[in-house]
Amino acid sequence: MTTVDLGPQARIVARLAEAVADERLPDATPCPGYTVRNLLGHVLMLSVAFRDAARKDLGPTTAGSPDGVVPDLGPGWREELPKALDELADAWRDPAAWTGTTRAGGVVLPGGVAGAVAADELVVHGWDLARATGQPYDPDPAALDAAHGLLLAAAEDPERGGGLFGPAVPVPAGAPLLDRTVGLSGRDPGWRPGA
Repeated sequence: MTTVDLGPQARIVARLAEAVADERLPDATPCPGYTVRNLLGHVLMLSVAFRDAARKDLGPTTAGSPDGVVPDLGPGWREELPKALDELADAWRDPAAWTGTTRAGGVVLPGGVAGAVAADELVVHGWDLARATGQPYDPDPAALDAAHGLLLAAAEDPERGGGLFGPAVPVPAGAPLLDRTVGLSGRDPGWRPGA
């Protein structure tokens, strides 16, 4: 089982979030039905959930599915989000996080899979946030590899119907790894605000 230090990717997402001006919070994102505000709320919520999943602290934060929930931000989000991202990365540095079983989003899964899902969430939502707010984005290579591996395996699984989060968007085989990963997540790598 390959473990990934989620710290570099968590810091990238924290920097992207820090650079978001308040007036950008209502803007559209590549996530259908999510504004930048909702996306940041989702990242905060998943950071807490996957932190607790790593710690095997299975309670309300790991029990509920995010489906059908449009998250929002509280007034202290600019302090809460970087703290939650740091705690997420720190929790996954414990080798025990990658072993046994845990739960996230109401789903029981192996620790190693949960860690890969956490990497995927950080990579793909980092891309979402960067695209929505016009920021450059260069994800951590180890987290990107983990995300791509997880999404590729899901896309090739006939029981999943072509993807973990929805049907994959076709991307040329020679495209950059980030574009191929984004496509496997069900997003169009060419997405632009207002397009």
